[in-house]
Amino acid sequence: MKIGTVLKNEKQYLAFMINENTAISSNEINKNFETQISNTMQGFIAKDFEKYDEIECILNNVRRGVEDYKLIDLSSIEWQAPNPDARKILGVAFNNKNIRKEVHIDPGCPNYFLKSSSCLIGHNNPILIRNSYGNTIPEPELCLVIGKTGKDINREKALDYVFGYSIMNDITSHGMKFSMDSVAVTRDPKIMKPEFINWRKYGEEDKNDLYFVYHTRSKSSDTFGPMGPWVTTANEMNNPNNIRIHAYKNGECYTDDSTSSYRFSIEELISNASHYFTLEPGDIISCGTAAKGNNNFPNAHRNILLNEEECELKINIDGLGTLTNPVKHTQ
Repeated sequence: MKIGTVLKNEKQYLAFMINENTAISSNEINKNFETQISNTMQGFIAKDFEKYDEIECILNNVRRGVEDYKLIDLSSIEWQAPNPDARKILGVAFNNKNIRKEVHIDPGCPNYFLKSSSCLIGHNNPILIRNSYGNTIPEPELCLVIGKTGKDINREKALDYVFGYSIMNDITSHGMKFSMDSVAVTRDPKIMKPEFINWRKYGEEDKNDLYFVYHTRSKSSDTFGPMGPWVTTANEMNNPNNIRIHAYKNGECYTDDSTSSYRFSIEELISNASHYFTLEPGDIISCGTAAKGNNNFPNAHRNILLNEEECELKINIDGLGTLTNPVKHTQ
């Protein structure tokens, strides 16, 4: 089952895919069938997903008689992110073996950051890049949506907490990250602790230097969270740890990778994150960047500088579809 959120005539609809061209809204389902489901993704995940079999039966009935229902023409709508009301969006930094090898000292656990739900945009919506952002890159990623509340989740049970999977483009401004979002200090040796520097290489001249990076502007500026078009329910994904990911700039492939390149598996991410954050219905985990390059783009996504050219970005993930967003420059 593929579920999305769309705008038509400035009204938001929860949409269930019927075929590549049409969908049916939750309103139309409630009108024509003996069921009542939420009109938002957040509400559906939290309250109605136990009705999955019933809704799947309804969708199959609609497919057999499409002329009997008022369907949504997907060519005439504006896409939103599938769950624009997500309370938490967890990103996972350096979760790809191709770039993890660059770290000084591997901490042996996932590195998390947060993105704001206000940065989310949908399929076909523009990514807006200001001159002040400096070097800004795309990061094509598999993301998952949590289906039920969990804390201290066992790895063996982790996939039971997944509602579905989608595509995320984790837009990142290195220009802001290493300027506005960073600060370096030299600490008094009397208050230095070994753990302050044991995570990096250092010499005598910089053993009292500390580096702070706060991934807020650089990860959560408006339009830095393209997601969608759909959430595909978890039962349709056989193995989320071996899914092919392709990413394109103006039709040219710049990465061909797989989630098998992840340093930490989907189960490990869910389990580990739940030890620190209570995972709630609708929460999103963006699982890590597809980072394998090719001859024309040896550094994959890091060869794509969105501040230097307007372009069209596409991310295709097997079984999930294709997320497309134009890049536009603005003041």
